[in-house]
Amino acid sequence: MKTILVTGGAGYIGSHVVKELLRQGYDTVTVDSLVTGHRESVLGGELVEADLRDLTALRSVFAKYPVDAVMHFAASCYVGESVKVPMKYYENNVLSGLNLLAAMAEASVRHIIFSSTAAVYGNPLQIPIPEEHPQLPINPYGQTKSLFEDILRSHERLHGIRHVALRYFNAAGTDPEGEIGEIHDPETHLIPIALDVALGRILHIEIFGSDYRTPDGTCIRDFIHVCDLADAHIRCLRYLLDGGPSNSYNLGAGRGYSVKQVIDAAERVSGRVIPRINSPRRPGDPPELVAGAAKIRNELGWEPRHSSIEEILTTAWQWQKKLRGRK
Repeated sequence: MKTILVTGGAGYIGSHVVKELLRQGYDTVTVDSLVTGHRESVLGGELVEADLRDLTALRSVFAKYPVDAVMHFAASCYVGESVKVPMKYYENNVLSGLNLLAAMAEASVRHIIFSSTAAVYGNPLQIPIPEEHPQLPINPYGQTKSLFEDILRSHERLHGIRHVALRYFNAAGTDPEGEIGEIHDPETHLIPIALDVALGRILHIEIFGSDYRTPDGTCIRDFIHVCDLADAHIRCLRYLLDGGPSNSYNLGAGRGYSVKQVIDAAERVSGRVIPRINSPRRPGDPPELVAGAAKIRNELGWEPRHSSIEEILTTAWQWQKKLRGRK
């Protein structure tokens, strides 16, 4: 069976993909600095504690394990933080990625699946957003992801490394079996914050911007269940290993929910009142992001099977109660 190296595999999305890889019989080597990842979230395979900024450590990993392909999740990923400390994002998302590609080239590993983002599109010119949409990112997070997609194309020309860039919209939900879930410190994602309010851990949720040109004035986002993301990664892995050319795909459910709609749905699922207050807009937040995901459906047969907002919230609610020790 193939051996897959997973960078950032102790994080939220990476750990769900590692679990699915193991379930499907792949061997996994997770490389994670554990600065934001969690050792207990890696449910099997090998775990190497290393920072991608350490090229020597990366070389030793490729020398030790017979890596067939790489899934690259390791990154800094907060839009607001990227506006405040952009150089952190260029270091973690670009320079570290260059080290990874250098180590891959030296080890003759020629397949990589890259965790990209809808933030590469910036303020969309059309909704839903197709993959051909111009990349005009409006924050350093999106800029670093867009730049790394360019770097992947150059490394294909230089070293024959084929890639798939997966542009996530809003990853959400958790493992239905409750073994792993979403753990961030600090937490910045809408759904776990709303559910922490429902649990009484936080007094209220802030809505950042209530004056957008949307039906209820709040941002609209396309939420995709993390298990559907994991399924897409496995399909793209098979595609590359079977000789498919480099490609890029949007990963979203193709439907948007406003911030207010998500909070209302969280109240229904939890059966709790979630107090909310309006706060100013955050810099770098587009008003609406909804995926056009027909390409991956048509080419790889992928369908989001768990991404109704109710199912997303139900799995997230069960995890959040387990995480916080509540019933």
